[in-house]
Amino acid sequence: MIDLRNKRVLVMGLGLHGGGLGVTRWLLKNGARVTVTDLKKENELKATLEQLRDANVEFVLGEHRASDFENADLIIRNPGVPRESRYLQIAREKNIRIRMELGLFTELLPRGMEQVIGITGTKGKTTTTLMTGAILKRANAKTVIAGNLRVSALELLDTIDAETPVVLEMSSFQLEEFEELKRSPHIAAITNVYPDHLNRYRDMDEYAWAKAQIFLHQQPRDFVILNFDNGICTRLRPKALGQVIWFSRTRAIKQGARLDRDWLVWNDESGPQKILRADELIAGQHNVENALAAMAIAKAWGVENEIISEALREFRGAPHRLELVRELDGVQYINDTTATAPNATIVALKTLAPRGGNIFLIAGGYDKGLPYTEMAKVIAETNARVILLEGTATEKIERALNEANAQTQIVARAKNLPEAVEFGTNSASAGDIVLLSPGAASFGMFLNEFERGDKFREIVNAL
Repeated sequence: MIDLRNKRVLVMGLGLHGGGLGVTRWLLKNGARVTVTDLKKENELKATLEQLRDANVEFVLGEHRASDFENADLIIRNPGVPRESRYLQIAREKNIRIRMELGLFTELLPRGMEQVIGITGTKGKTTTTLMTGAILKRANAKTVIAGNLRVSALELLDTIDAETPVVLEMSSFQLEEFEELKRSPHIAAITNVYPDHLNRYRDMDEYAWAKAQIFLHQQPRDFVILNFDNGICTRLRPKALGQVIWFSRTRAIKQGARLDRDWLVWNDESGPQKILRADELIAGQHNVENALAAMAIAKAWGVENEIISEALREFRGAPHRLELVRELDGVQYINDTTATAPNATIVALKTLAPRGGNIFLIAGGYDKGLPYTEMAKVIAETNARVILLEGTATEKIERALNEANAQTQIVARAKNLPEAVEFGTNSASAGDIVLLSPGAASFGMFLNEFERGDKFREIVNAL
């Protein structure tokens, strides 16, 4: 255990997802003298600050001060803070140790990375993490699920012993630290890699390399689970030092997890083993893919087939991901706020279009440097009616729809989310869907995508 008593620890980025809050509480519990610094102002951080109201913390909000970075014994940076920050450079020049929560957390585990299952990917990582956690909890009730899930990993340390499986969702931002630490989980999985976060990374190669850190530092006894249907995953495969296990929804792989007609099947040296029927899962081809990934992870951990099938059959989905909020007068209101990239909106449209009826798609928001050509094509193919929210990505969506000769599918431009929902409600009839799947980030209009989803729920439930 690191001795933090009376150490000066600087938390860089309190945030609104719960990670910075959990880190701060854990540091205080272990005797550290904590300063929290965040570029957001007090009113923007109100929800988090309220939970630290009586804590012995010094807050530096709306700015960073160089002196705080020069005089700390340890700095914990929020994953949202770019590692190129000039303030972090100040700390490096003073040889001050910089950590993120998951790096510190895995350092303090009884068996380190040996007990960690790490899951990343552009889309599907949260659902796959929760599916994997559900399976592992059935096999071992001690299982802990944390990481990029608005759950503080450090606050769970007291519940973990050497026999506890630890299932972590790991974002590309979090994985940047594991490149520095040269550390990868015992079982690492990449659900897929598609264009995203190109406002943070120079190009797709740099983004994919960040994702690859989840397995690049493994040993031959470790396992890496990769998506055979994803071109970037197949290109990353030669870099794997661990044992590769594939999963595929479309290909007949000899070893690994695959979809065979209507069944999820596990193939190994003893032959194919049917696990469960695809129609027993929550809806969506993307969830078949997520389940195959979770199945491959569970088999690498040594879980029996029956436990896997029971857990997947009972799994009901993750909040904010194609979540049915309500059905009113025959209209379904679906919250897919975590679709912060166009590829995710494409998945939502392809999943829902076969149900019939019109889709009133609420889209737009903050631009992450992503192209919208394919999303526009799918909007045209599914004949979705588009309600645009204000934001920098919205202009790109409009241009892409014009190029796809689908500009007439823009049926409204809304100043805010209540106005967008109101238009969808007034336009939809029984059998239709009002879908929040923005294909963009939420900055500007909302603090984050979860606040956007919560607001959508609130509006819909008040109808």
